[in-house]
Amino acid sequence: MEEKNIEMMCHSCAHLVAAAAQSLYPEAKFGVGPVVENGFYYDIDFGEPIGEEDLKKIEKRAKELFKQKIKFEREEMGIDEAIKYFADNKQEYKVELLKDIKEKGTTKLDPEEADLADSVDHVSLYKTGDFVDLCRGPHVEHTKQVGVFKLTKLAGAYWRGDQNNAQLQRIYGVCFETKDELNDYLHLIAEAEKRDHKKLGRELDLFSFHEEAPGFPFFKPKGTIIWNELTKYWQEVHSLAGYGEVRTPVILSKSLWEKSGHWDNYRENMYTTEIDEEEYAIKPMNCPGGMLLFREGIHSYRELPVRWAEIGLDHRHELSGVLNGLFRVRSFWQDDAHIFMTEEQIKDEILGVINLADEIYSKFGLESNLELSTRPKKSIGSDEAWEMATKGLKDALDDSGREYVVNEGDGAFYGPKIDLHIKDALGRTWQCGTVQLDMNLPERFDLTYIDKDNSEKRPIMIHRVIYGSFERFFGILIEHYAGAFPVWLSPVQVHFVPVSEKHVEGARKIAEEFKTLDIRVEIDEADETVGNKIRKSAKQKHPYVLVVGDKELAGEDLMIRVRGQEEQENIGKKEFIERVLEEIKDRK
Repeated sequence: MEEKNIEMMCHSCAHLVAAAAQSLYPEAKFGVGPVVENGFYYDIDFGEPIGEEDLKKIEKRAKELFKQKIKFEREEMGIDEAIKYFADNKQEYKVELLKDIKEKGTTKLDPEEADLADSVDHVSLYKTGDFVDLCRGPHVEHTKQVGVFKLTKLAGAYWRGDQNNAQLQRIYGVCFETKDELNDYLHLIAEAEKRDHKKLGRELDLFSFHEEAPGFPFFKPKGTIIWNELTKYWQEVHSLAGYGEVRTPVILSKSLWEKSGHWDNYRENMYTTEIDEEEYAIKPMNCPGGMLLFREGIHSYRELPVRWAEIGLDHRHELSGVLNGLFRVRSFWQDDAHIFMTEEQIKDEILGVINLADEIYSKFGLESNLELSTRPKKSIGSDEAWEMATKGLKDALDDSGREYVVNEGDGAFYGPKIDLHIKDALGRTWQCGTVQLDMNLPERFDLTYIDKDNSEKRPIMIHRVIYGSFERFFGILIEHYAGAFPVWLSPVQVHFVPVSEKHVEGARKIAEEFKTLDIRVEIDEADETVGNKIRKSAKQKHPYVLVVGDKELAGEDLMIRVRGQEEQENIGKKEFIERVLEEIKDRK
């Protein structure tokens, strides 16, 4: 079905669900119910919080109304008349929205409120049975045309996203044309829940969070092994690509952040401190430190491009309500890089970043899509500079041979950018990599290089990340692999299972041989049956399980279990070691 029709169905379904809620909770007050990716939601103030059982009742009632083939009837009304109508019906949230439309115009509405009205003079209302909503439409003709739907979850939501406002309850739902499409979606959601990185992080003993440090993750030994392998791989490919690795301080003076513009534009997200009676800030990003490094010396055009990469520790204050495992944290390591170059080098350097990102993502079995974001309404810099920068990005994208989407007006205030969206094993997309051209910071920090004619010129600068936040990328990988990491990333590469107590010492000796070759091993010495040990190992998703009994200690072939395979394998020790080492070396 066309995207517009699905959107209309979802929008109509949101009204149907609100009508069902009103019939069960006549005193309920309604916020907004927009279409979102994969469905819709409706924010409702029930007076007292409702629970999962209540959600089931609302869904059941919505399905009863669905069968009644109730029409979606449109009526236009003057805005003052509409304010009076909703005030009389004690719908204070609708009244607030209408007053905003009247006083500020529709352009002041938030994106979630964009479907409410086109005009400040009159508005349209839609009636669904006894439920009347402020909405510009359009809708399907009647309730039996909303397709197949299901209410998926309840969540809290501050009215208009402001934590100082009342907290409403958000009912999420999905809507599809056919039952098969709904079942496919629900299967995907169930699979995503199994892969939830927060759940697997606990089960696999990778990381944790503590109430003493909300939003600040703790990485355990097994998680740190994966982290170190990600770092080692990143360092290798960047070294080969001509990057020098740098490190800059975590705490820098207020004057630096004033110069960079962050103090005026990003202050509310920054953590600050005082040293020797002067103000400092913990860095939310790595760029200003890189500016200071470049500014230290005199640079010739012959040196350019200068490529400096940094895995820097950044801190940003996120509201507690948006923290989400490793996906949204307050402390994170970012794989930043800054490239200083001439105008003529823009295309080749952008192309180099895209190719490097493709190489890195493909190592994890991830594909990426590209989006070009151009100059926003609020921006700095000359038209000529923006035209030059945008052309450089576009030329690089065209030369890459890759398809890309253009997002008009969605660039950063200081320059256009390319976003890289990766697709995981479930087909979900994640925005990780970013390539941004910046004409602002080189100007603010008075960065220069000496050109061929001995004149001073301003370098063009690229900001770019590929992993993005290490924490977020780690979380994505956990869900992408469902915790079953490839051998080179696995905290335990070979898990030893002695058949009995008398085989423990022999298993230790074989394990030591593996360890001297830098193969990560673990021995289960518990006084349990082999079956129990193997089941535990399967839950830990170890790539290889090696059962050690009399035959193995006598020097015969090893009996191994390979993750994901039903049949066990008999293999010589030397051959098995070579196999594991090859998988580690090639990062298969």
